[in-house]
Amino acid sequence: MKLATFVAAGSDTPQAGEVRDDVVVAFADGSTVLDRLASGDRAPADGESYNLADVRLLAPVPQPRAIFGIGLNYAAHAAETGQQVPEAPIVFMKLPTSSVPPNDDVAIPAVVRRLDYEGELAVVIGAGGAVAGYAVADDLSARDLQKRERQWTRAKGFDNSCPWGPWITTADEVADSGALALKTWVNGELRQDSSTADLIFGVQAVVDFLGEAITLAPGDLILTGTPPGVGQAMDPPRFLGGGDRVRIEIAGLGAIEHSIA
Repeated sequence: MKLATFVAAGSDTPQAGEVRDDVVVAFADGSTVLDRLASGDRAPADGESYNLADVRLLAPVPQPRAIFGIGLNYAAHAAETGQQVPEAPIVFMKLPTSSVPPNDDVAIPAVVRRLDYEGELAVVIGAGGAVAGYAVADDLSARDLQKRERQWTRAKGFDNSCPWGPWITTADEVADSGALALKTWVNGELRQDSSTADLIFGVQAVVDFLGEAITLAPGDLILTGTPPGVGQAMDPPRFLGGGDRVRIEIAGLGAIEHSIA
């Protein structure tokens, strides 16, 4: 099942529903994506149908309680940045206000001067701290702030730094989260072309690591790390600017595409 939050044409009211090919079917009972994650209910949607092309997709959980990020979690990305493979997951956090729709223009705070993209597999938590599903995310990063500040809170958690979606594909539809092709384009140029097979710490290992100290709740989001090909690692570095367009695609999970305002 693909769980989406959307706004139909001519409406300002968010709805939740199930994506089926080129349509999205609303949940007639008014339940939200978060409700479905918490309950584990996978009953098919039976409300009004809309053409997917005619709706505006929102972040599936508009403001997650917590957004965890994992740094240096692809072996090839650690190599391109000249850093050692970590012995344990490196955890940082984004804020609920980091979460934005998958395909909208992204407004960046003026303090950010060196903006970078990071295409990532996002893990979505369900009841009991279990993995409920997966999505596509961009861990937008302020490299200037990241370089000069020891803590990454501002560099990673600034407003609008996490476009994600386009929907949540439930875990039962993903045979192997460790074998998903991931690609990122900037203005049509392929920058990242990798697979989650290169993850140093796989999905369950990351979930277990967080769960040792933190009670994970339905709707929590975990960004599992980015593969090689980020702008900072290019020679010379190539950062994002106004009007640049980022597209991130993960096999079987869909794609997100957003411009920098």
